[in-house]
Order: sequence, then structure tokens, then C-alpha cells
Amino acid sequence: MTCKIAASFIAAAVFAQDPVVWVNRPKPGQRLPAGVTHHVYRSKVMNVDVGYLIYLPPAYANDAVKRFPVIYNLHGAGGNELHGFEEARLLDQGIREGKWPAMIMVFANGGARTMYKDSGDRKTLAETTVIRELIPHIDAAYRTIAERKGRAIEGFSMGGRGSTRLAMKYPEPFTSLFNQAGNVMHVSTAGRNDFLGDDRANYTNNDAYLLLKKNLASIKGKMRIQIWCGTKDDGHIATIREFHKALLDEGVDHSYFEIEDLAHQRTEMVKRYSNIWFDYHVESFRRAGAV
Repeated sequence: MTCKIAASFIAAAVFAQDPVVWVNRPKPGQRLPAGVTHHVYRSKVMNVDVGYLIYLPPAYANDAVKRFPVIYNLHGAGGNELHGFEEARLLDQGIREGKWPAMIMVFANGGARTMYKDSGDRKTLAETTVIRELIPHIDAAYRTIAERKGRAIEGFSMGGRGSTRLAMKYPEPFTSLFNQAGNVMHVSTAGRNDFLGDDRANYTNNDAYLLLKKNLASIKGKMRIQIWCGTKDDGHIATIREFHKALLDEGVDHSYFEIEDLAHQRTEMVKRYSNIWFDYHVESFRRAGAV
């Protein structure tokens, strides 16, 4: 099923940019999920500190040598690093019950409405800081499996859109992608927006469809891709169906799931499928030899 989205619609859908708050510390007395702590790293490209949350499984403290695979979770529009509490609690419970192997989970801060892109004026570098700074920082500071077989990326809404585009643009770091209701836009044909500016190369270089074709050899058969969306998610289902078709057209094996009668509801999505929520990443890690 193919749904063509007009460039005018895409341009209209671009969010107005909120000021980016790069460090959002938990409020006094706020309890984070078990195993989750807040930290910052220094972004040299922006000359600011950037916050993140990290979940460490119980085995991390009990084994001083063992290395662990990492899931990078990207927040939705309007969010920051203080997100993903439900997923962190679910992962911790599943690990403690023996359902899933011990894994690390990182909750990034990509700026409220950057779509995880670098701005045209180079002042807001969400893409660069996640790929070039956060991931190397995590690998240096924690006992990770610091190679492709040990990394997954995911996100809901803007996070799903961002994780998909980043995985298409930089496939080598990731063995698994989980797009949770993240619309996949034809950025190259979009009208001008203030964030990307006037240079049309910024639009071409941020188009997941073009990036899929460009980096097909590093994606096909090397990255496992899972895409979910609700059938009532009117703002996202059309482009998700179109990207699903693009993957099929390129012969990229992937898992695609439309959830009947679900709107744009992250909490409900997690709740309905909590028993299998991390299964896909775990299978990706298993096939790659990381667990």
C-alpha cells in the first residue's frame, strides 16, 4: 500500500522550534526507575553539557568484567532525556525475571523538536551529538559491547522518525531498529523550513528514503528492522506504510505490524505488548552474537 504525501503537507507538518534545554535534571525527590540514573556528557561540537539517563541491569554491578549490549531510546516531540520510565521499569522487571538477558538502555536528549537533525545554521546539532558524542561517551564510560552487534536504536513518534533516519544514514553502528509510530517523511521534496535553512543539501541528506537507497549494502541483511503503528494513528500511518513499501521494494527483510484501533498512544502500545516488547532487539543481539 502506497500513500503519497504532498510536499506542501510535509512543510506544514514541520514543528516550530522550541528552545533546546540540553540538561533536564530530575526534580528534588523525584524517583527514577530502579537501575536508572541521570548524567551529563560534554558536547564539544555545541560547547554545552547534554543530559541522558542510563539503565544498568543488576548484573552490571555484580560482574566487573562482563560487557553488555545497549539499546538507545530516542524521545518524542516536546521531550528530553527524562523519558522512557515505563520501558525502563519493564526491562528491569523482565531481566530480573529471566525473560530477557541483561542489557543497558540509554535515554538520549535530542532537543524538543529537532527531529534529531542538525540545524542549517549549525547551532543545534542533535544528530551529531547523538551519533558522534553520546554513543562514544557511553562506550568509554560503561562496559558496553562497543560494536555493531551490541547496539540497537529505537523511539516513539519523533523518536521513531529520528531513529529510523539515523539508522538509514549511519547503519554501521546498529544491528537493530525499532520504529514505534515514527512517521518517515520525504524531506528532500519538502518546502523550506527554518530549522534546515536554505541549503537543499540539508534536505537531501536527511531523507530516509534516499538514505535507504544510498546505504542499502550496509542495511540489507545486516540490520534487523521492526516497524509498528496503530491503524488510527492518522498523523503517522500513511508515511509508515510508504516506508514499509520502500523497504519491500528494495528487498529489505523487516517486521511490519499495524495495531488495530490504536491511535498515537505510546503508553497503550507498551502496555498491550509488554510481554514481547524487547523480544525483537534481544533476537537481533542473539543473532549477532552479543547475547
